[in-house]
Amino acid sequence: MKNLEQNLNTFTAETVETSYIEADGIRFAYRTFGKPSDVPLVFCQRFRGTIDDWDPALINELARERTIILFDNAGIGLSSGETPESFFGTAKYAYAFIRALGLKQVDLLGFSMGGYIAQIVALEHPDLVRRLILAGTGGGTGEGTEAGKPEVFQVAFKPVNVAEDFLYLFFEQTETSRAAGLAYLERLARRKESRAPLVKPESVQAQIKGAGAWRTISTFDRLGEIKQPVLVANGNHDIMIPTVNSYIISQRIPNAQLIIYPDSGHGFLFQYPEMFAEHVNIFLNKNLK
Repeated sequence: MKNLEQNLNTFTAETVETSYIEADGIRFAYRTFGKPSDVPLVFCQRFRGTIDDWDPALINELARERTIILFDNAGIGLSSGETPESFFGTAKYAYAFIRALGLKQVDLLGFSMGGYIAQIVALEHPDLVRRLILAGTGGGTGEGTEAGKPEVFQVAFKPVNVAEDFLYLFFEQTETSRAAGLAYLERLARRKESRAPLVKPESVQAQIKGAGAWRTISTFDRLGEIKQPVLVANGNHDIMIPTVNSYIISQRIPNAQLIIYPDSGHGFLFQYPEMFAEHVNIFLNKNLK
């Protein structure tokens, strides 16, 4: 907890130190900084993503108004342990990490697969989560939902993804979106110290198995139980988790609002980091029922 008090406005996403905390047999790696706030914003990461795949432009902008907490879940990046083959298992570790920090209430931002984790935490521990942000994600398989095409996952599941793979998966194939994607990849390289390694193959396979299980056992039928204010956001052409799924969860969650960004795909939040940060701050700052 000392880092929650000390790493305030001194650091940025590129310079903040990596801290560690033990919970449920896992040594979790995390970074925290930003303006002191009563309720910190905790980030749940995507498939194959680590603590170093969050866009510094987005994180630094959000840190101007609140305390930010980034972490690697079990078996990912700089954290120890093995990655569960169920997103419900991964969510249990996320909850254990948050409680190990001594936090009584948090806001959660879940991106892609991280959106599944954030939904589970909000459903299983409603008193812990004040507000929820679901970016580029869905709620599992149900009426009207769509899955990404097989050729998309052939790229996503490659042993190693190169820059062109990221541009294909996360950005629109327009000149403007691809340029934004290249700028995002350049920003990721700015941090030099204590960088997380690529997600190990065993953890990638565990996440793939979790994605398979999510098709049959998910949060879809329980979305109506999420009572917190929720911001749902996506690009207008997400090929990973098709944009229609964002619309559907925004309809099924009682207190949800939806924002769709133009000329963008799964990585819209990295294409429009300042705009998305502004929308997140408006959502988290305003009084909602």
